[in-house]
Amino acid sequence: MTTNGRLLLVGCGKMGGAMLEGWLASGTAPDDVVVIEPGAGQAAAIARLGVRTVAATDEVPADFRPDIVILAVKPQVMDGVVAGLVAHAGHACFLSIAAGKRIDGFETVLGSGTAIVRAMPNTPAAIKRGMIVLTANAHADAGQRAAAERLCAAVGDIVWIEDEELMDAVTALSGSGPAYVFHLVECMAKAGEAAGLPAEVAMQLARTTVSGAGELLRQSPEEASALRRNVTSPGGTTAAALDVLMAEDGLERLMTAAIAAAAKRSRELA
Repeated sequence: MTTNGRLLLVGCGKMGGAMLEGWLASGTAPDDVVVIEPGAGQAAAIARLGVRTVAATDEVPADFRPDIVILAVKPQVMDGVVAGLVAHAGHACFLSIAAGKRIDGFETVLGSGTAIVRAMPNTPAAIKRGMIVLTANAHADAGQRAAAERLCAAVGDIVWIEDEELMDAVTALSGSGPAYVFHLVECMAKAGEAAGLPAEVAMQLARTTVSGAGELLRQSPEEASALRRNVTSPGGTTAAALDVLMAEDGLERLMTAAIAAAAKRSRELA
């Protein structure tokens, strides 16, 4: 058995699939994984990886005793799915990557003594560049926390928080954050068009500028504010643009309002 133990992955969509590929690439044996995935197309793709797949919770082989159950289904169907997994609550740690689903909700279904880790990943996990934030209940011991961390680290960077209430802010910032960046690219490209550039050129410039700046930010030891100042000559073109973006009603105010709205919606979904 690999150091991750036996894994039962429930749901293998984009995020679940990215995580599965990351686990296999980091040394998890296919025989140590069972996937519950009702979609025929997804099931066929999973089978090609050498991993067993079943269509429903009651089809998990009786001799398969998972150490960790990873819940990767949509929040809207989570409650019904979890109800079919109660038999594993006595021995397995449950790792949820569903937005807005609180630990106490899982405890209600699985039992208050069940070890539960809640994770909030984001879509760059698909290219192993995700940001995953974790929190756990008191019943998840050090070994289970470490195992959950290893599983999530296969697709990105890890941060632990002790206060689950902060997960709404996490969801709003890093969970939804990639969409904000993609919209920034859209806006930059449209602004480039308005300035006279052909649409395809404007989009190429916007995409490459944002992705390149992100990579520079990742690799540089300097703070984002320092990198911004490095690009900004007094009285120059960048300074003229930043006068608009950094105005009182500029980007910071918009982003603060956007993240507050997302955090509010996350609380409503709980």
